[in-house]
Amino acid sequence: MKSGFVNIFGRPNAGKSTLLNALMGEKLAIVSHKVQTTRHRIKAILTEKDYQIIFSDTPGIINPEYKLHEKMMQSVKGALEDADVALLIVDVNDDWETCDSIFSALRLRVPAVLVLNKIDRASQERIQGAKDFFSAKPYCKNIVAISALTGINFKKFLQPILELLPEGAPFYEDDSISDLPEKFFVSELIREKIYELAQDEIPYHTAVLIREFKEKQTLTKIVADIIVHRETQKMILIGEKGSMIKKIGTMARADIESFLDRKVFLELFVKVKPKWRDNDLHLREYGYGQ
Repeated sequence: MKSGFVNIFGRPNAGKSTLLNALMGEKLAIVSHKVQTTRHRIKAILTEKDYQIIFSDTPGIINPEYKLHEKMMQSVKGALEDADVALLIVDVNDDWETCDSIFSALRLRVPAVLVLNKIDRASQERIQGAKDFFSAKPYCKNIVAISALTGINFKKFLQPILELLPEGAPFYEDDSISDLPEKFFVSELIREKIYELAQDEIPYHTAVLIREFKEKQTLTKIVADIIVHRETQKMILIGEKGSMIKKIGTMARADIESFLDRKVFLELFVKVKPKWRDNDLHLREYGYGQ
């Protein structure tokens, strides 16, 4: 039996969340073309008869500008400390030197598999050049080239990971696919719709707080606050005659119902909390760090 933690690291928008979802066959991490979508470490548990892999999606590696960013980078640090294997994911069309400097700065103490992503958008020459560049790096034990968006060869992808994983008993005995509660995924699905529908800086200034999550006989009632830090942002998210908040709610409810596999009544409110991204009390309340 092989068992261990396989943690995913990379720059924003390299495709970490898309890869995690592809590996699990289920949407556990929200996805957006906007950077810094992932704010939490999200564990996904893949269990088969001869192995258990606990994958972790981590926030994209950035230089912190706010306490929120610092909390995000603490998630990356935690993932570094308990990893058995690191997956270093690179957009093949990104700047390789920048990625290399980030990976070198991680000072990995565990073996790493380098994942070249988005090969469907690159020439064979570009892909081969990336392989040659990264294979010479000391942290790189193996390279796999994939397109997480269009699909991966599951067996071929897992093979180099399983070769590096230690033998041991599973960490999780039941059929759980994550150690996070349903409320977390619900809040993330709401936040994803804000990233899809809101413009400019607004998604980066929002948080979602689930205030009520009650399972009734025929449906689940969910009440959530969308937190912003300026009154103008609140007005934009509400929209003319409530058009924007209604659209966010309708789209989020459809995804939440699919995720929970039951009917949902969703009620959304927008509240202003000035400078919440730099307030330790607010950050803890909204689920960022201890």
